[in-house]
Amino acid sequence: MGQILLLSAGFLVLVVISAASVLLVNKSREDSAWVVHTIEVENQTNALLLEIRRAESAARGYLVTLGPEFLADHNQAVAAVLPDLEKLERLTADNPLQVENIKKLRAAIETQLDQFARELKFIKQGSPARATALVRDAATRDTTSAIRDLASAMRTEEDRLFNLRVANADRSERLATTVTIAGSTLVFLLAGIAILLLRQSARGRDEAEARLRDANLNLEATVDERTADLREANNEVQRFAHIVSHDLRSPLVNIMGFTSELEELRGDIFRRIAELRQSAAAAPPPAIAVDGEPALEGADLQLSKDFSEALGFIKSSIGKMDRLITAILSLTREGRRQFDPVKIDTRELIETIVATLAHQAAEANATIRIAALPNIVSDRLALEQIFSNLIDNAIKYLKPGIPGEISVNGRTKLGFAIFEVADNGRGIDPKDHERIFDLFRRAGAQDRPGQGIGLAHVRALVRRLGGTMSVSSELNGGSTFAITLPINWTATNRTRDR
Repeated sequence: MGQILLLSAGFLVLVVISAASVLLVNKSREDSAWVVHTIEVENQTNALLLEIRRAESAARGYLVTLGPEFLADHNQAVAAVLPDLEKLERLTADNPLQVENIKKLRAAIETQLDQFARELKFIKQGSPARATALVRDAATRDTTSAIRDLASAMRTEEDRLFNLRVANADRSERLATTVTIAGSTLVFLLAGIAILLLRQSARGRDEAEARLRDANLNLEATVDERTADLREANNEVQRFAHIVSHDLRSPLVNIMGFTSELEELRGDIFRRIAELRQSAAAAPPPAIAVDGEPALEGADLQLSKDFSEALGFIKSSIGKMDRLITAILSLTREGRRQFDPVKIDTRELIETIVATLAHQAAEANATIRIAALPNIVSDRLALEQIFSNLIDNAIKYLKPGIPGEISVNGRTKLGFAIFEVADNGRGIDPKDHERIFDLFRRAGAQDRPGQGIGLAHVRALVRRLGGTMSVSSELNGGSTFAITLPINWTATNRTRDR
């Protein structure tokens, strides 16, 4: 019993450590992403200032020398200013303070660009004096200083955010390290206790075998029995170490066997009941029904029906438990599989999946459309499982009587590929958006076959591939599952995500 409790405690510790590690790794990854975002904003701000200074310098050079190379350089810089400004505007859209700074910065830059355009116009018209006057007039307004001050204010804000986000990232990493060290210490402690118990068990076995060797030869049967008991005790720790993958099915098989035996005994039991009733009533032997059972009546007949119904419920529950165990074992094996990154033609892969589901789609009156999709480097089998599950779910949960519309779209962004599987099915209540990703948890009416494992498996695969998964849906409004994966998933990615 102590060994069972010890192994249960060890398993619980591993589960807690794993869950905490996943949460902390995700938090650390999110904090690091914000740090990178802050650096990107600062770099974009500097790039924008550089283009403005380049445009200004080239304009002044052209005013002085009328050299075409200055004009070409000025035009290139001016052409890059507004796109850089728009990119900076997108990057800072999450910060209200920076949004205000961007508005002011845009106004100042547009004023500066307008000034450059008028200067070049006067030069082209052969009026350099007017262009020079315009430069002097602009100097009094000091638009350049305003742009520089606004950019400096934006950098100051990003520096503040950078320090805050770096501190958050450091805190997450420290917490993850602390949890890992504490969990590892507990695991080692439990392992030490397990080793001690194993040694005690081994000593007990050795002592028992010594006593058996000294016993009378006529006690061979007892010796064999004792030895078997000792071997069973010695292997107990190993059996519980594999409880998830092996021993969970053993009692289920026993229940199934005894249920079958009980079902076979049922006829004998009720035949005996009928005979006893007839004997008590001094009546002739009971008639035998066509199926070989005695003809029952009254309370005996109802008891027979209740007995059969109870057996049916037991067998149904056993079947469900067997399917759940099989699914868990499948997840365990998949978790141990080594991923192999290869270049994948994503559209060809999904077309193959759709072809295998063509019969189900035809029965559901569903049309599946595949848009242009980015190719990626990833694990092919994992992607097949991910998209097969999502497309199969989309077909399974369409609205009855309404033609199904299922689409698979994709795009790229900042080194990631974003795939979306959308449908016009019955949708998912927003309060269940997280529930559907939990093991054995399902949402909505339970009128479709399934164990509540598919989406949990899909999200686990996506995370192992270094990506994220989300759902957007409303009841009766269809669903869209979005998956973000690295375009080039390498051995480094694999090591980090495990």
